Amino acid sequence: MLRSLVLAAGLIFAPSSLDAEQILRIDAKASTVSFELPATGHTVKGNFDVSSGELSFRRDTGSISGQVAINAKSGRTGNARRDAAMHEKVLESAKHPQIIFGPTSIEGRLAATGESYATIRGSMSIHGSEHTVAIPVRIQVAGNRVIARASFDIPYVAWGMYDPSVFVVRVAKKVRVAIVLHGTLSGE
Repeated sequence: MLRSLVLAAGLIFAPSSLDAEQILRIDAKASTVSFELPATGHTVKGNFDVSSGELSFRRDTGSISGQVAINAKSGRTGNARRDAAMHEKVLESAKHPQIIFGPTSIEGRLAATGESYATIRGSMSIHGSEHTVAIPVRIQVAGNRVIARASFDIPYVAWGMYDPSVFVVRVAKKVRVAIVLHGTLSGE
């Protein structure tokens, strides 16, 4: 009962109303992007750096705009030879230094405080092409602090990127990406 009252009070006295535009500024240093790529006999694991991000959204309409930028050149797996191949052949990060996600809509109810689940739709610009994506996201709000967690597959080969499979070493055609974005929320 007490928990229900606390949650209700949080919704009533939330710093911004549900029908106001809000801005989420991403803390790039605190945010992480990791990936896993299954291969014959092992799984390649690595990370990328978030460059920047700012999103404007309205809870009442599900509208969202802005972008999250990831530094494609920052990708690393801990193996210099493999990383060089990833940058030169797969990502071609010298020509395509940024991976950009631009959201267009939110499906699901976003709570003013606590935990919410939603699907964010938009486009991902990677390797010089735009692709429509729908990303399931778990969002936690505490005061003006937000943590958004997402895990999804990118079909990089189907999206026109190089398949690094050679001889008996086969590599999956999809890479699993996990993103944790930390940010600060403000109302307009």
